[in-house]
Amino acid sequence: MVSDEVWAEIVPLLPPRPPRRHRYPGRRPLDDRKVWCGILFVLCTAIPWEYLPQELGFGSGMTCWRRLRDWNDAGVWQRLHEVLLGRLRAAGQLDMSRTVIDGSHVRALKGGPKTGPSPVDRRKPGSKHHVITDAGDTPLATALTGGNHHDITQLMPLVDKVPRIKGIRGRPRQRPERIHADRGYDFDKYRRELRTRGITPVIARRGVGHGSGLGTRRWVVEQTIALLHWFRRLRIRWEIRDDIHEAFLTLACAIICWRRLQRSKS
Repeated sequence: MVSDEVWAEIVPLLPPRPPRRHRYPGRRPLDDRKVWCGILFVLCTAIPWEYLPQELGFGSGMTCWRRLRDWNDAGVWQRLHEVLLGRLRAAGQLDMSRTVIDGSHVRALKGGPKTGPSPVDRRKPGSKHHVITDAGDTPLATALTGGNHHDITQLMPLVDKVPRIKGIRGRPRQRPERIHADRGYDFDKYRRELRTRGITPVIARRGVGHGSGLGTRRWVVEQTIALLHWFRRLRIRWEIRDDIHEAFLTLACAIICWRRLQRSKS
């Protein structure tokens, strides 16, 4: 995750650093790559920012937090995700013939925006991770809502959030041919909206058995959610600020794409 190759993808996306003052310049800013390592350390271990070990050389937790915030505000993580999706498409590792969508609850122990009483956790504060993937469990887009938000509220926003994916000659790909979803998305209104956009909805209907467990198509999104929650910082929402948690979520998607890309080369 901290190889020269992945860092080479990030460097062109970083915003330019303001020039130092000639008089009273203050302490020299910590190297961006060391801060990047500190952000990854927190994402993977869920260690509190203030407990980030100084002996690792990643700087203080507050320094890493500020860079995470600033780089997220500058769109670095979203652009990194889009660049890596384009690399996957160029390598033939992205299947947009169908997409799969689902959501997952996580606890939000400190509350904050985009939290709500979770219907699956005795109404304790929680949030939802909504994920849309391609046919091969690569995350295309994510969203964060309160734990009491219905999955259907993020169907069309997630479809619209899928980026224009380049990577090969011709028009960038954004719309899938089909979208698969479980019974939580069983609303004819949204089936019609998908069809007007040229997308065929394949959504399970309530009260109709399909006899295939999680299904032969929809299991990939469950696997993607499990991969996202492999990053310990995403298993429980520790951040009060929703934008910081969303930054971690987008960064985790980019790392999953990077791993897919490396696997395709081996």
